[in-house]
Amino acid sequence: MSPRRRPAAALLAVLLALPAAGCSSGGSTERTEQPTAAATLLGRFEDSGVTVTVALRDWHDGAGTLELSFAPEEAGFHLYAVDLPPDGVDGVGRPTTARTDGALGATAPLAVAAPVRRLALEGIAEPVPVYPDGPVTATLPVRAAGTGPAVVHVGYAACSETNGCLMPVADHPVPLTVTPAGPTAAPSGSSPTATPR
Repeated sequence: MSPRRRPAAALLAVLLALPAAGCSSGGSTERTEQPTAAATLLGRFEDSGVTVTVALRDWHDGAGTLELSFAPEEAGFHLYAVDLPPDGVDGVGRPTTARTDGALGATAPLAVAAPVRRLALEGIAEPVPVYPDGPVTATLPVRAAGTGPAVVHVGYAACSETNGCLMPVADHPVPLTVTPAGPTAAPSGSSPTATPR
């Protein structure tokens, strides 16, 4: 067999295998969750070791759902549960949070579908509620309170059982503009103008 035919045969075998690989439910190496096709991206930022995306889903009659994806940039890091006290347990941890301000109001608390595990730490009075290592997605039902500027304030902290904790993030602003058709990303370069609560 000539040297030229062997690579071609190998390439053909790879190409024939691609559809089956695309249908596989095997593990993916991609770590950053993205909003699904039905969601509209409103903002994205990276802060303190986590990439956060904010998207809008199912906007009808002035209401919809914000979908927030939190993806730690390094393996082995987790985020804390939404029901963690604001100052953590004995000062350890900060809850995953999102609140709205301006022309967009939340109609229910932030929710995360991921399972919560109780992490026992030496010297801490009680276990700390955390999500599994890796990305988590949270949802926040919202309703327009008029048109104009709005802000989503995002908070979280990422920690690793072996590599320690990164600096917590509190009230990171994601500026939006609420229009009659729904929230959109604020124009590039604009700063949040809604008044924090």
